[in-house]
Amino acid sequence: MSFDHDAPIEIMWSGKYIEAKRKGRWEFVGRANNIGAAVIVAIDGDHILLVEQYRVPLGAPCLELPAGLVGDIDAGETVEASAARELEEETGYRPDRIEVIGRFASSPGMVSETFTLVKAHGLTKTGDGGGEAHEGITVHHIPLVEVPAFIAAKRAKGCFIDAKLLLLLANEIVAPVSC
Repeated sequence: MSFDHDAPIEIMWSGKYIEAKRKGRWEFVGRANNIGAAVIVAIDGDHILLVEQYRVPLGAPCLELPAGLVGDIDAGETVEASAARELEEETGYRPDRIEVIGRFASSPGMVSETFTLVKAHGLTKTGDGGGEAHEGITVHHIPLVEVPAFIAAKRAKGCFIDAKLLLLLANEIVAPVSC
């Protein structure tokens, strides 16, 4: 019985940022040029920073944690440096320190991309954020206690919610039910 892990990877199609690949019977998508991603949990006192932007693959806006590519501008850039740069660009907040939480996969049956989850500490507001002009990022500075209601309201208005926000809803989802 073959599990395909010994098969060579074939590049079926390659673009600037992604590649469609095949390994044995598996077809999947991955980042081109080994570019990674950093996803940032940025808590400012009792508030969290979230971003919202239109996502072409979804055809709708999506509420997300701030994030960005690692190595797309400078191949030698560290995850920490990239996360700090992306956080300030997207939200207008600069961190004093970035703590690496770990590496995660968001859809491992279809996408080889992984991301490094980091936590930003010591935030200082330096500007309005919003990313680059073509990104159209809206910054949300939400009280932590209001996150579940905020997410529910955004979903009700047709906004997609990035699965990484389940991190913020864990207590709502797995809290014991009282009888």
